Amino acid sequence: MLAITELQKIGIGVMGFGLFFLLFGVLLYFDSVLLAFGNILFLTGLALIIGFRRTAHFFFQRQKFRGSFFFLGGVTLVLCRWAIIGMLLESYGFVLLFRSFFPMALGFLLSAVNIPFLSAYFSSSPSMV
Repeated sequence: MLAITELQKIGIGVMGFGLFFLLFGVLLYFDSVLLAFGNILFLTGLALIIGFRRTAHFFFQRQKFRGSFFFLGGVTLVLCRWAIIGMLLESYGFVLLFRSFFPMALGFLLSAVNIPFLSAYFSSSPSMV
């Protein structure tokens, strides 16, 4: 079992607050201050969880350059108070950066049928096939 260090625990909390501020900023009609604060906290939490070197390596890989450009460009636009355009660019960059992760996440969600209380729900819903 992997041991989680204290710095990683702090990073999880910081990333959670970042996601909260991002969600709250979107719910309050793209408030640029909340979105900027959320972006800063999210990126700081990511760096604390996986380390600064791995974070830099993740964002500056050759095959992920376009996704990193859009994501970090969107963060920059949000910091410059262009919230809607920045979040659109950020979202597109996020999809490009994590496109290899989506099939694994979808497979995990589809395996939710094996969870007892969800299997009763999914078995009672009509099939689309």
